[in-house]
Amino acid sequence: MKPKIFIDGEHGTTGLQIRTLLAERSDLDIISVPVERRKETEARAEYLNAADIAILCLPDDAARESVSLIDNDTTRVIDASTAHRIADGWDYGFAEMDKGQSGRIAAAKRVANPGCWPQGPIATLRPLIDAGLLPADFPVTINGITGYSGGGRTMIEDYEAQGKNACEFLPYGLSLQHKHIPEIRTYGRLARDPMLQPAIGNFAQGMITIVPLQLGTLDHVPSGAQLHAALADHYAAIAGSVVEVAPYEQVERVPDIDPERYNGTNRMKLHVFANDKRAQALLIAVYDNLGKGASGAAVQNLGLMIGKGF
Repeated sequence: MKPKIFIDGEHGTTGLQIRTLLAERSDLDIISVPVERRKETEARAEYLNAADIAILCLPDDAARESVSLIDNDTTRVIDASTAHRIADGWDYGFAEMDKGQSGRIAAAKRVANPGCWPQGPIATLRPLIDAGLLPADFPVTINGITGYSGGGRTMIEDYEAQGKNACEFLPYGLSLQHKHIPEIRTYGRLARDPMLQPAIGNFAQGMITIVPLQLGTLDHVPSGAQLHAALADHYAAIAGSVVEVAPYEQVERVPDIDPERYNGTNRMKLHVFANDKRAQALLIAVYDNLGKGASGAAVQNLGLMIGKGF
């Protein structure tokens, strides 16, 4: 019997992407609320409880409501909102985070899909802290740029209306209260809040995150090669990982470091650059904000939960 999948919020940006990714799957039974009943709470409750797995693509409060509407012990949930990212009873949906994470996702009743901004920093920082190369209280700063699709329907419409006149590089989150900070701190194994300085670019999707490291304050300063080896070893040990570590190089620029490089996929590529004489390094992650950062990660997690692997 095919698992029944209900996408609550299938007409939003992430929901539409997930629906597209699953459209050709013959092994799933995608169920949808009839258009005329879309705004009925009773209809949502009916379909949530009929599903084997419900994927929530909703604002935080609506996602919490959806979970409260599930009154059985069989419907499993993947929540793409921020509502349950660090909540008790929810497993974090970044399968490559450590060796056992894919197994935890596969067995979970409740999976919190990661945000787009946290995955790059978590992917680069957590293995280094686990390896003892960085202390948990290291002062972390994160920079990066994402496509305007990350801002949802309103921002998409605004950017597309402006066309070439839209801002090429728009910093935001200037209140330094970005919603992803708790997630990055928790799963990055950080002892203090990182500083995140995100920006939006005039392109639809794709992203780069950059973590600059001033290593000279450490008692034991790791080399760039050591940082790279720790990341390479971590991801090599995870069978089926979609996270790749680029070779360690001393170069001025790399064509692969293009925010749109992995659009339409759930792949992520990590780079390490360093100047050992200056005790400085850069950790860079390239991935699709709607792929590995949202819809692609949800589909990856769905695969794990129905026994299809990565």
